[in-house]
Amino acid sequence: MRVHVVSDVHGAADALARAGDGADALICLGDLVLFLDYADHSRGIFPDLFGTRNADRMVALRTARRFEEARALDEELWAGLDRRSTLESAVRRQYAELFAAFPTPTYATYGNVDIPALWPEYAGPGTTVLDGATAEIGGRVFGFVGGGLRSRMRTPFEIGDEEYAAKVAALGPVDVLCSHIPPAVPELCYDTVARRFERGSRALLDAIRATRPKYALFGHVHQPLVSRTRIGRTECVNVGHFNSTRTPWALEW
Repeated sequence: MRVHVVSDVHGAADALARAGDGADALICLGDLVLFLDYADHSRGIFPDLFGTRNADRMVALRTARRFEEARALDEELWAGLDRRSTLESAVRRQYAELFAAFPTPTYATYGNVDIPALWPEYAGPGTTVLDGATAEIGGRVFGFVGGGLRSRMRTPFEIGDEEYAAKVAALGPVDVLCSHIPPAVPELCYDTVARRFERGSRALLDAIRATRPKYALFGHVHQPLVSRTRIGRTECVNVGHFNSTRTPWALEW
């Protein structure tokens, strides 16, 4: 059995269409939407709306962790626009292309920049969406937990710690624990380019220690200090920033 795993697709529909080649199934750990590409500031919803110059300004402020100034710039740019309808229209255009690129079968969960309410409209019969739920793939039990924890970035699908922990607890023992964000291990959470710690989940870490899955797979941190480590018998793997690598991580058994 061979499964390919991707995370942080961020608009890379062309590469996503090839991500399942040679695999029995594809797993996607979320963040399909591309709002602003930190490597190429001309790509994404934000520069499409406000131009590359403003994208340069926003990236500089966020990278410097000047979040209040970034928020003020955001409010200035959106003044006079209907944020909700404008964003939804842009996300819908991306989702139409991205979900069409998923091979059959695909098992997917949400990232922190995704909008879960829209997924049922675009997920075809070959795509199974899971959040706080399990699926058997090739005789192994895979558990899925979507979204992120609340942060200063205020991305669309951030939830509270208790709500997130409840989804983790609902899985029970699994062979492979799949999530968008990493467990709360500092070296897995630190982004070396953004120069900040992303939020990891203590609930995921506790579940790994208690139930000892063979693998814990995740994304979210685009340039991690450490992309792979072991917690007891569990191999914890950041499967990579697919928007950048265009290469899925492979799991075989």
